[in-house]
Amino acid sequence: MTIPYSRHDVSEKDIDEVVAVLKSDFLTQGPVVSKFESQLAAYCNAKHAVATCNATAALHAACLAIEVKPEDRVWVAAVSFVASANCARYCGATVEFIDIDANTGLISIDNLSERLSLAKRHNCLPKALVVVHIAGQSCPMKEIYNLCKPLGVMLIEDASHALGGRYDGNRVGSCDYSDMCVFSFHPVKPITSGEGGMLVTNDEHIARRARLFISHGIERDPDRMVARSMPKWYYEQQALGYNYRLSDIHAALGASQLTRLDGFIKQRAELAHLYDELFADGAAQPLQRLDASDSAHHLYIIRLPDENQRDTVFDRLRASGYWVNLHYYPIPLQPYYQNLGAEVDDYPRARDYAQTALSLPLFHSMDQGNLYQVVDIVNSVLF
Repeated sequence: MTIPYSRHDVSEKDIDEVVAVLKSDFLTQGPVVSKFESQLAAYCNAKHAVATCNATAALHAACLAIEVKPEDRVWVAAVSFVASANCARYCGATVEFIDIDANTGLISIDNLSERLSLAKRHNCLPKALVVVHIAGQSCPMKEIYNLCKPLGVMLIEDASHALGGRYDGNRVGSCDYSDMCVFSFHPVKPITSGEGGMLVTNDEHIARRARLFISHGIERDPDRMVARSMPKWYYEQQALGYNYRLSDIHAALGASQLTRLDGFIKQRAELAHLYDELFADGAAQPLQRLDASDSAHHLYIIRLPDENQRDTVFDRLRASGYWVNLHYYPIPLQPYYQNLGAEVDDYPRARDYAQTALSLPLFHSMDQGNLYQVVDIVNSVLF
């Protein structure tokens, strides 16, 4: 039997909620999407939530909402899934990267500060910064906010890993130190809607523009239309938008899963802390955690002493049925971004991370016996 690095959990209640939608009059563009949006906004203590068909669409909508254009620069954490950067490329913007902190895997405050100072001197500041809450741990958002906001840099949190986590005592998604935050509901994430994403924000203008762009650029509110005194059937395309809507079928699953999220996070945290204890005196080093951040524990990532040992651990775990992985191969090392001018030597910590990092299995229903075996296999290579 193969043990994945993460696994969804669909209950009978989840199934019942989906079936109820299938039996209803609305499979899409119905009331369940709005219900899911309201519930998630309330959970995060945010004012607005816009559901999308996936988190990539939500990231793209985030860039569109703040009018990212081809002449703009968008900065992105060097270690993430490619969607964190591609969203800006969809708008034609130039993407540049910020190296990571070697201990946490999160964006480096030192590198960000240096790059902002240099960009300010040369009048080439980014329109936005996409920060990535890798493995479920929030970046140090207060420090990032204090660096970026005086310079007019918009902040987008890619919290695809971090729903259910907290920063500075508040839920990730409260947007206390950002303009907007994006979540993913892919099956390996803290909760799932099958596929799906959500943009949350406290800015009504951003929310309205995002909602416009995810539905073909079409406005149906008469008070917001250019034309006046039109028939009730009239709708108005005001921008070039996309069909990024989430269906009611997917929303029903997501809304049902949300009611169990805190329990999922609690179980993940218990397993992560057990990993911590077992690796406390070993050569494998888990990513360090920030005092201000309570992780959602989406991933459990360790760093091995070198690339050869990492690859040996990877092969032995895979051979034993544990589907470990690397999250992630740095974006600026990808051929597409290399062809756009990304230089490997500009991101030494991201490069080192790619050579030594490994994601171990972690999901709330994981058997502790499997966890002990994973640790034994890792240690058998290192000692």
